[in-house]
Amino acid sequence: MIQQILKVLVEGQDLTRQQAYEAMSAIMNGEATPAQIGAFMIAAKLKGETYQEIAGFAQAMRDKATRVHTRHENAIDMCGTGGDGAGTFNVSTVASFVVAAGGVPVAKHGNRSVSSQCGSADLLEALGVNIQLEAGQLSRCLDEIGIAFLFAPALHKAMKYAIGPRRELGVRTVFN
Repeated sequence: MIQQILKVLVEGQDLTRQQAYEAMSAIMNGEATPAQIGAFMIAAKLKGETYQEIAGFAQAMRDKATRVHTRHENAIDMCGTGGDGAGTFNVSTVASFVVAAGGVPVAKHGNRSVSSQCGSADLLEALGVNIQLEAGQLSRCLDEIGIAFLFAPALHKAMKYAIGPRRELGVRTVFN
């Protein structure tokens, strides 16, 4: 399946939302080899992702993610750009504390550095924060103190198939 998707991308054609969903699902299910995952990331990047493709990729990833529940209806998810190339410090992590201090519950989503100098997890660990919390503990943090760090590898276990190729490529991809 991933081979057919690669042919479409290499020819510079856009994927339908369903094709994008199926491609990402194949990656998340461990059905694609590391070489296919790397080729997929680069082919999509070189072609340029459409909003339909991004929506399909995102839906497949969300379907595989561990849910963190909260009583807050107005909680927001903050995540960084992941290797934006601008050389800035980790703005999203700092902004999360500012927003939470202002009374808006924040689910700060992040990871270790993959394609940037410092990921949110790296920064928070350096500050002594335990980033290895389970979904129930994260729900409690969000409900009781208004902020929680959602460590991507803990909540997106299916991403384990893509992390190696992502690190080896070292460039921004659809996973950013």
